[in-house]
Amino acid sequence: VQLVVFGGGLVQPGGSLRLSCAASGSFSRINSMSWFRQAPGNGRELVAGIFSSGITNYAESVKGRFTISRDNAKDAVYLQMNSLKLEDTAVYFCTAQVRGLVYWGQGTLVTVSS
Repeated sequence: VQLVVFGGGLVQPGGSLRLSCAASGSFSRINSMSWFRQAPGNGRELVAGIFSSGITNYAESVKGRFTISRDNAKDAVYLQMNSLKLEDTAVYFCTAQVRGLVYWGQGTLVTVSS
């Protein structure tokens, strides 16, 4: 399973960004897809996750601001990030769980700065 991440960049506080992640390879079904992030000097943290059923979960710090969505037909996951804060600055990664294994995409840098 290969995951390619699109999006990221520089945005001002209060702005919005949309991340996309597309999976490819040989697999029958992706169970869950998630977004993680890692800020400088910190460990990776779960930002949001979504199951194939559409059930979602979010970190408390992003609830109400970020929205995760998924296109099962395209094996893609998206993260709409609104009302971005300085503390959202991090490298963002997407993951896909297939048959109990978790695959990681390359990270994309999101910088929130004025």
